[in-house]
Amino acid sequence: MSTASVTSRPGAVLADLLPASRTKSIALVVGGAALTGIAAQISVPVPGSPVPVSGQTFAALLVGTALGARRGFLSLALYAVVGMAGMPWFAQGASGYAMPSFGYILGMTLAATAVGALARRGADRSVLRTAGAMAAGSVIIYAVGVPYLALATGMTLSQAVAAGLTPFLIGDALKAALAMGALPTAWKLIGRRG
Repeated sequence: MSTASVTSRPGAVLADLLPASRTKSIALVVGGAALTGIAAQISVPVPGSPVPVSGQTFAALLVGTALGARRGFLSLALYAVVGMAGMPWFAQGASGYAMPSFGYILGMTLAATAVGALARRGADRSVLRTAGAMAAGSVIIYAVGVPYLALATGMTLSQAVAAGLTPFLIGDALKAALAMGALPTAWKLIGRRG
């Protein structure tokens, strides 16, 4: 199948541009988990918060969007399971599940699935639609991560919002802007090549 036919086919995501095979899917899932683990090492502590600013949320949303719902879910689930098993590739080199920020990792798994499903509906092909997909993914991450943070630390929900959501909004907007430029541009370049 040519690149042009894939780019015009409804329901395609960027990963579908590669020749289909089980080996390709496995490599994409493992690669997505590894990319998320590497991006998590770009991490900056936030004063007053047990949750750092990191690249893992951006990577999780990008992986979900590029791979689609099923492979995005599997990739982030692999990332979570391997990190829980002791691989120090969560933010700040952490591993395990007994940490206040683990809820965000669970949220990233759901968010990767959601943005992957949205990408299959073309949400990654225009700037505005990509912005909507990234916003939806971020909402899912916070919807799981913030209550988990409150439960894990004994914070009230408003304290958890102040420590685990508010300081990250500007960074999330910048990450969304990167995705809004990168994903539609990738589709345009591929369309020109096809």
